[in-house]
Amino acid sequence: MPTKKSTTPDRAGTAGRILDVAERLVQVRGFNAFSYADVAKAVGIQKASLHHHFATKADLGVALVTRYRHSFLDTLRSIEATSSHGFERLERYADLYGKVLRAGRMCMCGMLASDAATLPKPMRGSIAEFFAENEEWLSRILAEGKKRGDITFDGSAASMAAFIVSSLEGGMLVSRGSGDLDHFDDVVDRLLERVRPAKTKTKRRSG
Repeated sequence: MPTKKSTTPDRAGTAGRILDVAERLVQVRGFNAFSYADVAKAVGIQKASLHHHFATKADLGVALVTRYRHSFLDTLRSIEATSSHGFERLERYADLYGKVLRAGRMCMCGMLASDAATLPKPMRGSIAEFFAENEEWLSRILAEGKKRGDITFDGSAASMAAFIVSSLEGGMLVSRGSGDLDHFDDVVDRLLERVRPAKTKTKRRSG
């Protein structure tokens, strides 16, 4: 029917704007530091309309994390599809965090993790999946890169993957708290140096 065709895109568009605004608020303030009134005002709708799309804040939170996870995974697939070199893939991965930090935001799931004790159970589970997915991807990239000689590290790929995620998330938090973005860049430099192949290190020193 013509009516359904005209209203469905609008509903989808409004839901998307709500998620965009809520994601920004989480990345800047944290999940517990904004209300439905804040979201409704920023989107330019009534609170009743917001509840129509997301009945509760928990529903909104689950939708936020789900969308963020899917988007992040798409980006990881793009990195893998457009670069075959392990070390370059890791550089681009780290840069994802740096770009978010320089934009005045934080990794959304990292921010949510800091509020984990107060979040609804479905959100906590989805946040855990985000980190598991990142570590799984990194583990595979590290293992493949080490096999090709693109990357070097001691220990298991899984432990190194966990170390990388923890270092980047922690580096963002400290940099945000101190207001010193150079701190994060230093963390990334030291982190990448730990997995840089010896032949690359020699080449860079000679350059």
